[in-house]
Amino acid sequence: MDILVFVKRVPDTESKIRVDPERKGIIEEGLNFILSPYDEYAMEEALRIREARGGKVTAISVGKEETLAILRKCLAMGADEALLIKDPLDETYDGLRTARLLAACVRQRFPGARLLLFGKQSVGADNSQVPAMVAELLGLPQVNVVVKLELEADRGVALREIEGGLEKVAFPLPAVVSAQKGLNEPRYETLKGIMAAKRKEIPIIPIEGLGLRAEDLAPQVIVTRLETPPPRQAGRMTSGPPEETARQLAEFLHSEAKVI
Repeated sequence: MDILVFVKRVPDTESKIRVDPERKGIIEEGLNFILSPYDEYAMEEALRIREARGGKVTAISVGKEETLAILRKCLAMGADEALLIKDPLDETYDGLRTARLLAACVRQRFPGARLLLFGKQSVGADNSQVPAMVAELLGLPQVNVVVKLELEADRGVALREIEGGLEKVAFPLPAVVSAQKGLNEPRYETLKGIMAAKRKEIPIIPIEGLGLRAEDLAPQVIVTRLETPPPRQAGRMTSGPPEETARQLAEFLHSEAKVI
């Protein structure tokens, strides 16, 4: 079974993010970047399926050449191949543009892929849009926030998170599946895997080579302003009997917080 895993380079979740208002982006200097955590669940699931059923696992990402580092991490985890779609733009926050790039790559280079795995969202843009958009563009069924996945010859069965429980979904292959935390426990890279990943060649495809029209590549989501949230104010304490406490709280919500 040929499996594609789509991954993204994102800022480390433990890093302190600084915003550049003029560039309308984040300051990357001194910032550590990692493989998006939800994508790690997708990669681990692909590796487990290959170990059980055979086939090939290919990691794919869109970005600048700095993105090669996370693709090498995927190779070190055990992916067979990796591919970078080189995009000259910084983070666009435009999920549709990214989805068009990925869908065009699948049509052109991986028409026989049986399973397309994503993390449910990146921890960079956090928009949770790309998996569903890719599925729509390719005309494939899609199951998101999956916490358990079982595959047969031509179909799959997944458990997906819904509010207050789990939903069981059956779907035909090929399909798009996006992984939620709890699907598995991602493995660490081995020293042997890290050394092997350094020697592997990663093909780089310019976006112009995907056959898309210029209007398909133009971002439709434009960031007009980006700023850090205001510092959180200190909490307010009330005292006295319950009636007085309720009166103070109501007065604060009305006169200062202005929510009632």
